[in-house]
Amino acid sequence: MKQTLLVVALAAAACAGAPSAVQAQEAVDKATAAAFDNRMFAGPLGAKAYACFVRRYDANHLAQHPKQKVSAMKLLVSAEDAPEDKTTSYSFRLGVTYRHRSGNFDSSGFCNHAVATDSGREIRFECGVDCEGGGISVALSKDDKSAIARLASIRMWNRNKPDDDASEELLAGADDKIFRVDRAATGECAELVTDRKELAALRHK
Repeated sequence: MKQTLLVVALAAAACAGAPSAVQAQEAVDKATAAAFDNRMFAGPLGAKAYACFVRRYDANHLAQHPKQKVSAMKLLVSAEDAPEDKTTSYSFRLGVTYRHRSGNFDSSGFCNHAVATDSGREIRFECGVDCEGGGISVALSKDDKSAIARLASIRMWNRNKPDDDASEELLAGADDKIFRVDRAATGECAELVTDRKELAALRHK
């Protein structure tokens, strides 16, 4: 048991301070960031807020994108107030299934506050996975009914084999760079949450 804890502690230390693979871009002012939060979470932030987005790609879509590896995607974005620090922390959980293999694959990490693209035309969260595990950016469609997730690479884990040996990279490829996932009830993303208290809070949203 002590040896296991030591391994975990060493792994955590190795990852401490590791830069995210996704770098923040130009910061936006508080009013713009608050407006984006309001759009993302469909209302003002409370102590904890969630936004769930889901897409199951149909046969027609997959036929038009033959190189797309992902057949379904779930994205849960969370915001939590930290009153003692007078800040809000953001995180994400991503779940995917693949079209040519069995199993469910997950990833998760933290996001920075809203930033603007170089052109300033799009506001989004930049989210990264610890230990240089890549990440995603999350923007919104103009009608706020869908999230636009972009990636270059992100480390994923087989949900039934949650050890380091079960991790692998989801690389952008020709048809896996940009995903449009549709807003859904938060319960649709419940399978991405493992903490019991958080799961109960999510189901009450």
